[in-house]
Amino acid sequence: MKPPPHTAWLVLLRVLFVALGFLSIGFLAWAMMLRLAAVTRRSLDWGLFVAVLAADILSLTLVATEPGDEIHTTGGYVGLVLLLTTLVSTIAYYLAADTRHFLLRQQAYQAQRPAPAYGYPAAGPYGTTVPVPQSAHRAPATPPAPPAAPHTPPPLAHGTAPRPPLTTPPPQRPAPARIDQVRAELDELSDYLRRQDGHEGGR
Repeated sequence: MKPPPHTAWLVLLRVLFVALGFLSIGFLAWAMMLRLAAVTRRSLDWGLFVAVLAADILSLTLVATEPGDEIHTTGGYVGLVLLLTTLVSTIAYYLAADTRHFLLRQQAYQAQRPAPAYGYPAAGPYGTTVPVPQSAHRAPATPPAPPAAPHTPPPLAHGTAPRPPLTTPPPQRPAPARIDQVRAELDELSDYLRRQDGHEGGR
């Protein structure tokens, strides 16, 4: 879809066609309807263009039947009233329909326009660029990961106490042979002392 014309150009055309109808005292009011029908391409506007053109021709014919410069007959008055009524209604309808048509066209163009690329300014409806806010250039901040909760063992059943780990006692090492030797020597020494005591008592 083509972008709609600039607003200033549309306002200039509307003022030009309305002024054309006023300056011609309504005899060229059909020009407004012709432009509107050519822009909207609706059958209703084409029908209204034909009706306005016929009303202008009829009013011109009634006013031209007057013999002098002033209007004295009923036909002249009817033609003048028809001419002014057609002018006022044509201007009101032309401005409302033309404004509504280009407003809908602009909205449809905005809806069908592709989204701007990330980080680049978007184009406005009439070729202007719309600045992208600075926040759009920044990468979205990722929330920090929550700290891992310490692993806690499951609670023990009620009434049971934790059991200490089973440990096996270290194997007892055999007594060294030196102790047996000392014990034997002590026995021999005590026997020897007894014998010595016995000898001395016999004397």
